[in-house]
Amino acid sequence: MTALALWTIGPGEVELRPVEPGPPGAGQAQAQALVSGISRGTENLVFHGQVPPSERERMRCPLQEGAFPYPVKYGYAMVAVVTEGPAELAGRRVFGLHPHQSLFNAPASMLVPVPDEVSTQRAALAPQVETALNATWDAGLQPGERVAVVGGGVIGLLTAWVAARTCADVLLIDVNPARRAVAEALGLRFALPGEGDGERRTVFHASASSAGLNLALSLCAFEGQVIELSWFGDKPVAVDLGGAFHSQRLTLKASQVGSVAPSHRQGWSHGRRLAEALALCADPRLDPLVASETPFAEMPSRMGAILADPDTLCHLIRYR
Repeated sequence: MTALALWTIGPGEVELRPVEPGPPGAGQAQAQALVSGISRGTENLVFHGQVPPSERERMRCPLQEGAFPYPVKYGYAMVAVVTEGPAELAGRRVFGLHPHQSLFNAPASMLVPVPDEVSTQRAALAPQVETALNATWDAGLQPGERVAVVGGGVIGLLTAWVAARTCADVLLIDVNPARRAVAEALGLRFALPGEGDGERRTVFHASASSAGLNLALSLCAFEGQVIELSWFGDKPVAVDLGGAFHSQRLTLKASQVGSVAPSHRQGWSHGRRLAEALALCADPRLDPLVASETPFAEMPSRMGAILADPDTLCHLIRYR
C-alpha cells in the first residue's frame, strides 16, 4: 500500500513524498496514522535548517530518515492504530516516535499503547509531557518550594502543570497575554514579564530567547537554579552573567529528554517514562493545547504559517 510522508527539502519548504512501507518485518508492526503533533520549537529549527552541524547526529529522531539540514523526514509525536503486528497491539491505538507519515512500519517495542481514558488528540502531547516530567526530575523539586516558568509554549505550560503536582506556588510568565487563559485552564497563575515576583529556588526557562533566559536568572533566590529547556539551534545567546548570577551563586542547568534524569535512571527506562507521560495525558484540562489541526494533504502549503503563528501550541496533523 502506498503511503505519503512529509519531507523538509529546503529552507522553509516541505513536500509529501510517496513511500511503500511493505509488509511489517520481524518484530515490527504496521500502523495507520490518526494524528501527529508538530513540535513548533524544534520543527521550526528543522524547517529553517538551523540545526548546528555539531548536533546533527545527536538530535536525530529515533525513526528519522534523511539527514540534517535537508532533505529530512522528521517528527516524533505520532498516534496511530496498529493494522498488522503482535496480538497485544493489533487494532489498538499506539503512540510512537515516528515522523509525519500516513502509514508506516515500526519496531513493535517502540509503540506504546494509548490508555483508553486518553483521547487521540491528547496522546500527541506525550513527548512534551515526557520532557516536562524529566525537567521536574532534573530540578529535584521539593514540596512547598516556589517555582516560576518563563515561556508559555507547550513545553513551558506542561512543565508548569507537572511542577504544580509537587509545588503549590507555580507562576507561568510569557510575553503573550493570550497565554493567560490557557494557563488558568491548567490551574496556573500567569504574569507578563515584569509582573512576576522573584525569590524562586527553581525557574524553568522555555522561551528560547536571551531576554527570557535573563529574566529567569533575575527571578532566582539565593543559590537558586535555572533549568534550561530551550533548544536555541544555531542562534547565539546573550546571557547576563555580570548581574546577580555570580553574587547569588546561581546555577544554570540544561535539561534534555534524550536521557532520563540522573535522579531516576535507577528503575526508569525511556519506555516507562513515556508510559507515565501518556498516563498523565488523561487530564482533560490539556485539551486547549491541542485545539488546532490541519489535514495531512494540506501540509505543504500550511507548514510555514503553522510554525510562524505565535498563538499556535501543539498543532495536530489529521490523517483520517
